[in-house]
Amino acid sequence: MKIDFGFGNGIQSVQVPDKNLLGVLGANTVEIGLSGEEEVKRALENPIASKPLGEIVKPGEKIAIITSDITRPMPTPQVMPALLDSLYAAGVDKKDITLVFGLGIHREHTEEERRKLAGERAWAEIRCMDSTPHDCISFGKTAAGTPVDITRVVAEADRRICLGNIEYHYFAGYSGGGKAIMPGVSTAEAIQMNHRMMVQEAAAAGRLAGNPIREDIEEAAGMVGIDFLLNVVLDENKRIVKAVAGDSVLAHREGCRFLDQLYLKPIPARADIVLVSQGGAPKDLNLYQTQKALDNAKHAVKKGGIVILIGSNKEGLGEAEFEAWMTGSPSPGAMVERIQKDFRLGGHKAAAIAMVLENADIYMVSEMDPAFVKSIFLTPFESAQRALDAALNLLGQEATILAMPYGGSTLPIVVE
Repeated sequence: MKIDFGFGNGIQSVQVPDKNLLGVLGANTVEIGLSGEEEVKRALENPIASKPLGEIVKPGEKIAIITSDITRPMPTPQVMPALLDSLYAAGVDKKDITLVFGLGIHREHTEEERRKLAGERAWAEIRCMDSTPHDCISFGKTAAGTPVDITRVVAEADRRICLGNIEYHYFAGYSGGGKAIMPGVSTAEAIQMNHRMMVQEAAAAGRLAGNPIREDIEEAAGMVGIDFLLNVVLDENKRIVKAVAGDSVLAHREGCRFLDQLYLKPIPARADIVLVSQGGAPKDLNLYQTQKALDNAKHAVKKGGIVILIGSNKEGLGEAEFEAWMTGSPSPGAMVERIQKDFRLGGHKAAAIAMVLENADIYMVSEMDPAFVKSIFLTPFESAQRALDAALNLLGQEATILAMPYGGSTLPIVVE
């Protein structure tokens, strides 16, 4: 069977023997009603546990809309027209609206990138800017000790509207919801304090109840105040198939339930070999982002198996601390030991990769230099097909295979 995996703006095609293939983990069949901008309008007109947006905002108020940066597939240009129409209908002036791209600890955007992220209409009509982690206002600390320091333009707004797409997150449970605030428009110190709890067992993909990181995120968001949420769920083609609006927690939960219907994937057993990608650009811009697919794939691979990680990573590793850990550690085990004693933001993703390496080999198909890939404890291949051929030669021609073309979205769960 031929299977295509997104690779930057292109694809990697792999011929997988039918007798070896346990399954291809794509979306479940779910009845879809409206989609795209029409679904966004429907959600805005039917808010969950909230007044309509037009009854929340008032003329003269400063409105901050927080959305995702370039590393996320959030289709902000498809969401903004209906959202702006709602705000204008309530009497809000264009000059009082700011669209803020939540950088977290990621790099700043170029002007061209901001324009593309905003969409032509929003770019032409309202102020669009990156978050400013060095100009923040403090709201205190959460019970876990996380400082709630928020980008000034968001902190000083009269109303805050949070956007985002909902997908599985390997330690926050799910993306979306209050993550627009923490880590979106927070400081590196705050994000580090929050993410340090990733080593706890309850900090896991698909888990909300009792998840210490999600609880800390929502406590921080509650301290700042989210007046309205608008989140979307995307299919494999990045099409909006569900939108939820309203209360920042309850609307988010409804979106998470829909995501489970779409992407929670029962599997009969773990496989010897797992082929996985993020689905292409922009999710595989660097290894810092591609790692998310790897973390879902770890739930599908046998101990002693091989994960073939497919991602362009044309910008390399993508984050300075992550790079320092990956290039400066003597072994994967050393990273796991270090994160337990000395949590460092960025280092946490290096440790996550190291924890996978404790149980499986990782074959890396990327645009990175092969010698560099070897230096960070991964095995480089120029194509996914060659990586699979090598894996079958090593583990045997009867080795079982699972394919995860959208690994950052699909979450495998073994059903015995």
